[in-house]
This record gives sequence, structure tokens and C-alpha cells, in this order.
Amino acid sequence: MENDPRQRLIDSAVAVLTSEGVEAVTLRRIAREAGVSHGAPLRHFAGRAELLAAVAASGFAELHDRAAALPEGNPQQRLLTACRRYLDFALANPAMFELMFRPDLIDVREPALARLSSAVFEQFLDLVTQAQAVGWRRGTASRPLAASLWASLHGLAALWLRGGLPSAAESSDVEQTLAVTLNTYLRS
Repeated sequence: MENDPRQRLIDSAVAVLTSEGVEAVTLRRIAREAGVSHGAPLRHFAGRAELLAAVAASGFAELHDRAAALPEGNPQQRLLTACRRYLDFALANPAMFELMFRPDLIDVREPALARLSSAVFEQFLDLVTQAQAVGWRRGTASRPLAASLWASLHGLAALWLRGGLPSAAESSDVEQTLAVTLNTYLRS
């Protein structure tokens, strides 16, 4: 863990979130995990919502990095890979994924969170636009198309994580369900 007290609190919150879920992330618990006084978090964050926003921002930063590391090549293949990485992220980080999209728990106006969540969507929109430039869904407005595809991916991940989709899809293989979703979108 870093020496920066604010970052140490965020790192402690991420660790608790990952191991025990969002409800376990309280200011007192994070202070204890970080080895600081129970009042220390309030010197760095206005409250729990701001701390959770910083944690969620770290999730968006990781998601952004995953998409930034896409291999060069065919724009449609890059979009497919980005979709798979989104789902992989969600399934590998269920508590973080849940927190990132909980405006009831996080301060969505927190500048770093707002900037990073917007950057992730703009990055996804750019991938959609590049795929359209080579013929995929040409003539469809890019932003609503990207939003719709994102919503489908998000819904697939959320339902899968909550156990509501495997029985409905009659499959225990999320990749098979993702393939159907992507095939539906990516047909020209």
C-alpha cells in the first residue's frame, strides 16, 4: 500500500469491497483496515459516498485501461474484444462492478469519477464509430448504438452475476450467451 493516506484509504476500501462486498465498506472499517484513526477518512473524504466514488473511479480506470490495451486490427474485431473485456471485468470483479453503477451509494458528481466514467463510455463510443466506418451498422446514430450495446452488455453481466440468467438462457456458459448478444448486434 502507498504512503499517501488518501490512497491508502482507497486501497483499503477496494480490498474490503473485493472480499466482503459494498455493505462492508464503512468509514470506521476502512480506517481500521488502513491503520488510521476512525476520524481520519473524514479528513480526506466528505463522507462514505465520496470515498465510494473514489473506489468506483478506480474501477472505471481499470476498465479504461483494459480497453486502451486492445490489439490493433480490424475495428469490428476490436469492438468484439472490448465487449468481451467488459464482461470479463464484471465477472472477475462483481462487487466493484456493482458499486460502479450505484448512484444511490456513490457521489456521481465527484470529478474523478465523472471524468473516468465518461472517458470509458467515450472510448467505447469511439470503438463503435470505428466499426461503423468500415461498414458495420453504417447509417445508425453512433451514440445511441453504443449506449444500446453497452446496456445489453451491462444487463447480461448484472443478470449473470445475480444468477438470473443461466437458468433463463438454459446455459451455464456466459460466453455462449454473450456470443448470441454480440451476433445480434454485429450482424451488418
